[in-house]
Amino acid sequence: MPHRTRPMTALLVFTGLNVVLVSTITPVYDFVCFHPYWERRREHCREQREAAIGKR
Repeated sequence: MPHRTRPMTALLVFTGLNVVLVSTITPVYDFVCFHPYWERRREHCREQREAAIGKR
């Protein structure tokens, strides 16, 4: 029995999956980029930079 392809079903699944991924990217991006860890790291790096400048 030969395998039958279903291009319309495949297209709908592919499009639906892309819609789901595109709709979830913004909250994930916001969570990763604005996580408090990054603010603490920026503050720590700034303090180290200021301390290095002050020691000269």
